[in-house]
Amino acid sequence: MRRTRRHRRSLRTRLAALTATAALLATGGALVASTAQGTTTSAGERTASAAEVVGRHWLDERTVDLTVRSPAVGADVPVRVLLPDSYAGAPDRERPVLYLLHGAHDDHTSWTRETDVEEFLADKEVITVMPSAGPTGIPTDWWNFGRRGADYETFQLDEVTGLLREEFHAGPARAVAGVSTGGYGALAIAARRPGTFAAAASYSGILDTTATGMRTVVGAIVAREGQLPAALWGSAVLQQANWSAHNPYRLADRLRGTHLYVSQGSGLPSDDFGNLEGAVLEGTLWSQARKFVDRLDDLGVPVRSHLYRGGTHAWTAWRAEFETSWPTLATGLGLDPAR
Repeated sequence: MRRTRRHRRSLRTRLAALTATAALLATGGALVASTAQGTTTSAGERTASAAEVVGRHWLDERTVDLTVRSPAVGADVPVRVLLPDSYAGAPDRERPVLYLLHGAHDDHTSWTRETDVEEFLADKEVITVMPSAGPTGIPTDWWNFGRRGADYETFQLDEVTGLLREEFHAGPARAVAGVSTGGYGALAIAARRPGTFAAAASYSGILDTTATGMRTVVGAIVAREGQLPAALWGSAVLQQANWSAHNPYRLADRLRGTHLYVSQGSGLPSDDFGNLEGAVLEGTLWSQARKFVDRLDDLGVPVRSHLYRGGTHAWTAWRAEFETSWPTLATGLGLDPAR
């Protein structure tokens, strides 16, 4: 499969982003109406009409990019769909669905751009969907200062699911996996809507949003995309209940019955000497991932975890972690985990 190498941003730029929260709050930076790609509308202009596919672009016989007009987000949002080899010969066969969620400052093309999922999933009887979560890569319902903001949770779980049934005869069985903020999304939405996903996997995800340093990390991600950090879930103090309602750690008991996979590296010391930035970023998430896995253990919620020394916050690790987690995801999807 052809891959392109993503441009590595400098460590200085990334670390500077961690101070962006305070800078924006001090200057009263303007709130962008929506983080979605495409045409946006204000919350007041949205209608109750159902989501619809307004564009289809086939990249090859198995891969299609859909443009979805989403009332929940208030924008036209891109979604990539990957079909199995068997689809052309049996398009009416009901198949389970695997969601693959992208990370921050990336998009719906990342999984096919950076990994071998096209080849790996070719013989698997599963429809794979890669929906956008906007530039922040956080698939959530934005608080937007008490006004309804872009709701990527509803978009991904309700609107996209309905369209997959209509377009590709998708079945009810679903699993979800994600990297970085997509890893957050995989565990958060699985916990917020118990039973929606039979399996969920996080690779270097933010799994305790209120752990030491995590509010700063989340705020920096939001600020980097021109948003006020408080637009996401509100103030971590004044809207503490809303933060808790979106925190996988606080919702861990609701993951009972979901097949779970969690992986996380410690960052430094790393054997990838060419990616110090990625090692530092990975290390910032190390302790909260361990804390999350420990909480699952305390609750008696089974989880397969891979907490490893070293590693970087990069696709070099996540490619392997996805394939290692496949038996967990396949079991939830009702597929043979050995295939």
